[in-house]
Amino acid sequence: MNEILLEELSQITPEEQQILDGHPYVDRRIYYDPQDTLKDRIDRSKVLRGGRLIDIRRHVRFVHFPEHTHNFVEFVYMCQGTTTHLIDGQKIVLGEGDLLFLNQHARQEILPASSGDIAVNFMILPEFFDTAFHMLGAGNDPLRNFLVSCLTDQNVGGNYLYFHVAGVLPVQNLVENLIMALKEDSPENQTIARTTMGLLFLYLVSLPESIRLSKRSFDEQVMIRLLEEIHDHYRDVRLVDLAGQNHMEVSALSRLILRRTGSTFKELLQKRRMEVAAYLLDTTGLSASDIAAGVGYENTSFFHSLFKRTYGMSPKEYRHRKDAGTK
Repeated sequence: MNEILLEELSQITPEEQQILDGHPYVDRRIYYDPQDTLKDRIDRSKVLRGGRLIDIRRHVRFVHFPEHTHNFVEFVYMCQGTTTHLIDGQKIVLGEGDLLFLNQHARQEILPASSGDIAVNFMILPEFFDTAFHMLGAGNDPLRNFLVSCLTDQNVGGNYLYFHVAGVLPVQNLVENLIMALKEDSPENQTIARTTMGLLFLYLVSLPESIRLSKRSFDEQVMIRLLEEIHDHYRDVRLVDLAGQNHMEVSALSRLILRRTGSTFKELLQKRRMEVAAYLLDTTGLSASDIAAGVGYENTSFFHSLFKRTYGMSPKEYRHRKDAGTK
């Protein structure tokens, strides 16, 4: 890593100084929302500044971080030294150059790090990965499966990915570029970060030998396949076809979906279609009727009604919300 950047990341923070001064506990005010019903969940509003989709924070050293979850995706990069993590009960020791991805459902505990153990945490909302998904294209690989698991509010398994990539120079350079882009708060750098993350994923997909996976049950494997189908084939995917592909009755698959995600197949499909519609409104000049047809709705009026119910504004208002200063 760049020596100047590493030196900057090695500086003692006010939070760490407080720990060294005799308060050897995590300051809950920094990470947790006191109004949250889940008292061990780190809250996105505490760690992502100003409504960002992605942000970075140097991992706090000298303290034991008790078991917790997140309502965002976390990506840890080990710049120097080591850190020891317990993820869903499994011990993982990150070495210099290693990467660890955790979805919102992983339970994580971190043992104290010393002064020479420098890690950077990336806090990410799932919608940030839209660009990376488009760059990856269709396929069936552990990284895509992991990203799909980030799109549901319920635990469908496969909660972490660990990449041992210390010797892969392009990966190291991309992560360093990502850190540099996110240190500066500008719309341009957020765009650079999206594309850099996509390039990073393309490299990681080409390195299957470097991946360590969490284990999945049969039900979890079915759910990942189903969520992938919804993500990739939202225009015409059908529940009856998915049931056939997985050798299940439609009713049994419906119950599994509801139990695992808290949503019906129809609700998951509508959510994905609305995400794509919003993305197309932001990135293309297509008309609302063309977008409606493109995501699977022949009835434009129904599309408009569903979009407004989802986002609180019409497709036209959504497209022009930045100009109106509503975002």
